Parts: sequence; C-alpha cells; structure tokens
Amino acid sequence: MARLGKIARRTFLVGSAAILGGVAFGTYMYKRELENPLEAGLQPGAVTFNPFVKIDADSVTLITPRADVGQGAYSVQAHLIAEELDVDLDTVRIEPGPPSRAYYNGVVAAEGMPIAATADNVIARTGRGAADVVGKMTGLQLTGGSTTVPDMYDRLRLAGAVARETLIAAAAVQTGLEAADLTTDRGAVVLTDGTRLAYIDLAATAAEIPAVEKVTLRDPSTWRTLGKSHPRWDIRAKSTGTQVYGIDMQMEGMVHATTRTNPALGGGILGFDATDAMDMRGVHDVLPITGGIAVIADNTWRAFQAAQAVDCDWGPAPYIGNTEDQFAAIAASFTDDKKDSRFKDEGDVVGTLDASAEVLEAEYRLPYLAHAPLEPMSVVVKLEDGRLDIWTGTQIPRFIETSAAALAGVQAEDVHLHVLMSGGSFGRRLEDDYVKQAVEIAMQRRGVPIKMVWQREEDFTHDFPRPMAIARARGAVSGGAVEAFDLSIASQSVVESQMGRLGMPAMGPDVTIVAGAWDQPFAIPHYRVTGYRVPEMVPVSWWRSVGASGNGFMHETFFDELCYAAGVDPLAERLRLCTHDPSRKVLEAVGEMSEWGTDLAPGRGRGLAFTLSFGVPTAQVVEVSDTQGGLRIDKVWVAAEVGRVLDPVNFEAQLSGGVIWGLGHAMNAALTYEDGVAQEDNFHVFEGMRLRQTPKIEVRGLENSDRIRGIGEPGVPPAAPALGNAIFAATGKRIRSLPFHDEIDFS
Repeated sequence: MARLGKIARRTFLVGSAAILGGVAFGTYMYKRELENPLEAGLQPGAVTFNPFVKIDADSVTLITPRADVGQGAYSVQAHLIAEELDVDLDTVRIEPGPPSRAYYNGVVAAEGMPIAATADNVIARTGRGAADVVGKMTGLQLTGGSTTVPDMYDRLRLAGAVARETLIAAAAVQTGLEAADLTTDRGAVVLTDGTRLAYIDLAATAAEIPAVEKVTLRDPSTWRTLGKSHPRWDIRAKSTGTQVYGIDMQMEGMVHATTRTNPALGGGILGFDATDAMDMRGVHDVLPITGGIAVIADNTWRAFQAAQAVDCDWGPAPYIGNTEDQFAAIAASFTDDKKDSRFKDEGDVVGTLDASAEVLEAEYRLPYLAHAPLEPMSVVVKLEDGRLDIWTGTQIPRFIETSAAALAGVQAEDVHLHVLMSGGSFGRRLEDDYVKQAVEIAMQRRGVPIKMVWQREEDFTHDFPRPMAIARARGAVSGGAVEAFDLSIASQSVVESQMGRLGMPAMGPDVTIVAGAWDQPFAIPHYRVTGYRVPEMVPVSWWRSVGASGNGFMHETFFDELCYAAGVDPLAERLRLCTHDPSRKVLEAVGEMSEWGTDLAPGRGRGLAFTLSFGVPTAQVVEVSDTQGGLRIDKVWVAAEVGRVLDPVNFEAQLSGGVIWGLGHAMNAALTYEDGVAQEDNFHVFEGMRLRQTPKIEVRGLENSDRIRGIGEPGVPPAAPALGNAIFAATGKRIRSLPFHDEIDFS
C-alpha cells in the first residue's frame, strides 16, 4: 500500500542538496518514502494505508504519535484523522504507535532557528522548510514546542482522506458501482441505494488494490467535529479514574523498585551501607546504579522506606552549589566573550541612550523552576533473552529506544517501547534519565518485570529545572513615546545542557536564551536584544514555554516601565508600535474584553502584557485588588491568535491552564540550592496557585492568520508580567524579581 510519504509533505524547494549543519542531504534522500511501521506484523485481510490508519476485520485503528502529557494531544490528532476518514472516535481504537522515523516532527527544529514568527520572506520560508528536512532525515520523533497541531494538521487529515478514498475504491471494486457515486458516513461507505458497507468489511478488498493518492481535503465549512465543541476523547477515563498511566502498570510477577541518587546532580556516590535497609520487611535487594542505589521490594512503599534507610556517601556537586553564588555567576556573564546572540539590533541604541537626558535602567531576576508533574517519573522494564520491553510515558520515544539499547547492549530493533499516557510533564519527559535507571536495574534482574517509581522528593531534587536568569534593561522615552529599548539577557543554554546529556553537540547560538524577547513585533526606533550564555551550572532542561516563560516577564515589565515613564497608556503604545496585524488584533481584543481604560476603585489595578511565542501572539490583562488580607487576583482576560481553533473546549482549557501555571509560579515558586542540592523537595514548599486564589478567566481565540499554531505553551509567558504590572497599578510597587511573594503577600 502507499505510504504517507507519497501524499503529504511540506512545500520546500531544494536544489541538488539542502546544506544543514555541515551535512548535505540530497533531494532523493529527502523525498524517499519512509517505512510504514504498521506494515510489520500486519495480519491477512488487514490494511494500512499509511503510518496513521490501520483497519482489520475487527476495528479501525488511528495512530496518534505525539505524546499526550495532559494537553489533549491524542484527542486532537484523532479528530484530525477522523474528520477526513469520517468516523466517530467512540467507534475506533486510538494508539500512539511504535517509535518510528515515519512519525518525525517537521516543525520543531524551526523553533531553534533565529527566524521571527512574523517573517515571511524567502529566507524565513526556506528555513522553515529546512526544519522539515532536518526532522525527516534524522527521524526526529519528539513532542514539544506546541508543534503537535502545526506539524500534524495537514499530515493527519491527508492520512484520513487517503484511507477514506481508498475504502470508497474498494467498495466500488466489491460492488461494481462507480466510485464517484459513493459516499461515506460514520465508518461506512454508503452505496447509491443507501446500503452501508462498514469499513472493517472492506479491509480485505482495500488491501488488494492500490491506495488512492490524489485526494481533496474537506472544506472546513463541512467539518463535523473539527472547530466544534466536543468532549475530549480521554475525558471519561480521566473523570472516572480508569485512565492507565505509567505509574498504574501491573504485570504478573512484577517487583517494585525505586532509586536514590546523589541530589547534587552528577556528584556521584563514594560508597553506601545497605545493612539496615536489607533487614526491612519486603526488601529483596539493594543494587548499585550510576550515581546511587536502587532498592527492589515487594511493593513501592517498602522500596521507598528502604531507600531512605541506605547510608550513602555522596560526592560533591560538580557545579556552583549555592543560589547566591549562582546569581553572581550569571551577573558576571554580561561580557563580550559570553555573548551568544544579537538577533535584534535596530536603529542606534547606544547613540540614543548616550544622548538621552534620562535613561531608565532596571535589572530583573528569575529563579530555577522545577517541572513537578503530578505523576512522578515511573517506568516498567523487562529484559529477557536479548529483548528489552519498556512501558512509560515519554515525549522522545526514539531517543529512549536508542539510549536504552546502547545501555542494555541490545539492538535497537530488540527494544520494544510501549508509550503510555503521562500524568503531566511540562517538559520533564523530554529526558531519558529515569528510563536508563530502570534499565540498569533490569540488567541486574533479568527476566523479571520491574516497576520503578521515583519518590516525590527524588523527583524534585533530581529535576533538570528551567534556567535561572538575569536581564539588564536600559531604555529612553521622548515626546510621550518609547524611543529606545535595550535588553540584555544572561542565562544557561538549555540546548547545550540537554544535548550534552544525549551525547550530541549543540551548534550555534541558543535561541531559547532570548525567546519571547528578540522577535516581538514592535517598531521601537532603537531596539536591541542580546543574549549571553552562562557557563553550565545546575543541568537544565525544557520547561513549559522554555525561554519565553521568563523573557516575557522581563521584556514586558520593562515595556510597562517605559510606558509609565513616557506618560503613555501601555495598550495605546503597544498598538502604536505594533507592526504585525494579527498581533494588533489580539491586543485590541484583550483591551475590549477587559474594558481597558475604564476607571477602577482605589486599591485596584489592571496590568497588560503581550508575548509572541511559538508563533502565537498572546495578550493578557490581569485585574487585582489590594486587600487587608493581601493581594487578590480578581480576573484575567486572555486573547490569542492560532489561525484556526480546532477544539474550542480544549483551546480554552489550555490557555486557562497556561494562565494558572504562569501566575502560580510567578506568585510562589522558586527552586533554590545549597551545596548543589535543591532545597524545595515537595509541593508544600514549591506551591502553585491555590484554588481559592484562582481568578475567573475569560478566553478568546482569534482566527486571522493563515498559519495554524499550537496553544499548549503560549498562555504562560504573558501571565507573570501582566500580574506584575497590575500590582504596580494597584499599589505603586514595582517588583522585578520572581517569585512575587518575596515582596508581597497574596490573599
């Protein structure tokens, strides 16, 4: 049967080769079909039209390869296929599929390129096309960067359409009718007399004919489910407690394990004494693993207790160990030799500031932040007779497959990764450390299924957090307008840190250091954003909205400060300077929603912030009251432009969740270090937003752009600056470091 490589690929013009990172990829290699993983083990009478649809005599199966970590990825992917295939989700099976190059992400690599989302020139289009080349040639199967929808929007609809049209062709062969006279309806081909032939009854015939390759996608005006409000596919299971996550896995003969490694990441272990642990009830063994120990017991709780009873002699942290010294190292990194990027440098910033009678200066600080998903790291592994089976939730299945194979000494094809639903991630499951620990245990207990679960404290102290950062800003105003804006940001490189753990080089500047700051669509006459790379300290990783999560706070707080210095309304000034029509409409929408500019009672205030991140212009207004019991957040308005809202219910949920995530961390959260060890080791000392503190949130999705975007992360960056600007409006207190609770109490 035809593979999806024949029917869907992004438009990208290449000559004899695309030169990327010093490697030449010929057009033949790029255009070559990728193997359809569903063909392996296909039973007689079953058919797979492409890597995303399989039908046999019993069921229709849709493959949704982007990981679901709570953001509804399985549901939206399934709806994209189902809309064109013409099936209802309650009548099909939905599976994540095996790790495969066919499920490469052709969009995510563009997030690492210095291409402004607003750019639409030849260079920008070529760069975005190059991202597809990189993804396909490397088989980059990865979920992240709010790329699930933009990457899969065309591919999955085409997959469904090809399957639908081939089933119609099969019905024509089976009945002798003309294919043009046949239609489909909810899992069946409908004949001219109204007879319905179920897809599952056409599978055997479809398997014997060529796939229909030229298809026409349905006009959005005819969509049955896309763009309409409907329950998420997983809502029933999650509401009734029947959803199976990695931590829920049970197997016959399974033993339970946990690990305890040096809380100073990479510090190693000098020795350990497990005498007391081995005497505890239910404990089977204490094993050495890289950097620490593992305990095997007859249940998870007993493994937890025994792990704490092991006397471990830890090595010292291989990085600067205390928060104060870490900030000092960042402050010392604003030097020419550590300059990483200057993607924005417009006008004459230096000359303007030197000539200005009054220069506004500010410094902003961000702490490390933990991912802290509700489900701690967990995995089930079994190594037997050269075969390694892994059951877990992950965003990087092919990386897991490769690293586990290398560690266990087996071939990659002998690793069988079973991807499960994840109970949260926020970027944490873009790492493979917990899986490698479980494989180490399995190598010492072959033939036995082992369920390894981290203690919550282990999950916090062994996180690869969002980097801490410092920004130094200088600006000037003139004639009631923002005239100059100079922002310098110093932070660790997420790319360098994670690529180092994966044994891969990190080439060129790291866009994440300045993401959400350098590419904002404002025509400030003298405008510069510079990134400085801080030497490696605590190992860091991707966190929901990555660099934009903090840069939005620093950029938009300083923008607000400049507006007040100029005596100009912050919304009016942004609208005056905005060069991007979709962004302008977002700003206008949030202003209208919040009734911006209307009077508020004393002690109340509104704050505005805007961040263009992951290609999504997002604006928020936060309204607060200064009460005797502390500051209260009353309401939040948020508007975002995504090109097309595919699922209004989940769209609202993702934006609202992003607001709550952004506000909660801005209010309360920081990960601090002493002697290289994270001091916040559970939720009681790393608080999010409490239910009683959660404001009413009003969401509006705009559809003015011709490019479809994802919404999992863009709701986060504007939340902190909108809150900070509201605090200033209500109290006159300008807070430039997070979390806010260091300087103000919340009710």
